[in-house]
Amino acid sequence: MFLSSRILKKIILAFICLFASALNAQSYPTQPIKIVVGSSPGGMPDIAARIIGQHMSENWKQPVVVENKLSAGSNIAAQLVANAPSDGYTLLSISSAFAISPAIYSAMAFDPIKDFSGITLTATGPALVLISPNLKVNSMKELLEYAAKNPGKVTYSSAGVGSGSHFAAELIQAKAGVELLHIPTKGISDAITEVMSGRVDFFISPYASAINLVKSGKVRALAITSTKRFKDLPNLPTVSESGVPGYKWEFWYGLVAPAKTPKPILQKIAAEVKRILELPSVKERFDELGTTAVSSTPEQFDKLIAAEIIEFARLAKLSGIKPE
Repeated sequence: MFLSSRILKKIILAFICLFASALNAQSYPTQPIKIVVGSSPGGMPDIAARIIGQHMSENWKQPVVVENKLSAGSNIAAQLVANAPSDGYTLLSISSAFAISPAIYSAMAFDPIKDFSGITLTATGPALVLISPNLKVNSMKELLEYAAKNPGKVTYSSAGVGSGSHFAAELIQAKAGVELLHIPTKGISDAITEVMSGRVDFFISPYASAINLVKSGKVRALAITSTKRFKDLPNLPTVSESGVPGYKWEFWYGLVAPAKTPKPILQKIAAEVKRILELPSVKERFDELGTTAVSSTPEQFDKLIAAEIIEFARLAKLSGIKPE
């Protein structure tokens, strides 16, 4: 009888918690929402957060503030959100770098799986291989041939050790069998500047960060990392078709919340983001940035992050990238 009573109490308590969560979700949001971004303004995680935040605010009649917290490969921003209340009012806009962190940091103040709940994927997009004006090559194939003849002398910049741009170049190095020299910088803008100035030979940049520079002729692109050519740059070949068969690199972006955020709230935010991403004006804006607006369920996004953490750990081991 005692055991049955305990079980009954647990069932009642669970029902009360579930009912309370459902009520909270119904009234959510009742106060301002903050979306934290661990990268500079102008990058895709920042742009996506601001586009989504604006439409979210208009529909929900609550302010949505985007806050950029830079440093430590976005880990400061992630730690801030991991320690925030699990109420849906503090969110984190992330990129693929979120899944890379465990492969390059031996000690982190948060666990990307245990301390966060996925909300939704927001976009995916390829990268552009940007080339120095000093390097007299006209194709990816020529660049790789030059690298093969000059092992360890062809340089590439990255947004930092273990960044997506670092892994993207390491993947080329592994697949093409060439030896390249890594020159890490403090971020995407610095990495692009190093190429534009001719101090570094090439950089694999997120499309959104470089497309305007490419179109204005301020920097030259050799190839795109998607499996197919991009409609806005139809004459630009893919890396795969110009020297590295089977190569594909795609950045992804999304939103997460602190762990234990009630499921009904996660689902409500995910549904709202899905609505926003399906707006023609938003789709068009994302297209302009070379990305595809795409949503997911919270469960699907959790699975993607977990799978990507495993994949980046494998690639780090293959490339000899060791945790710092």
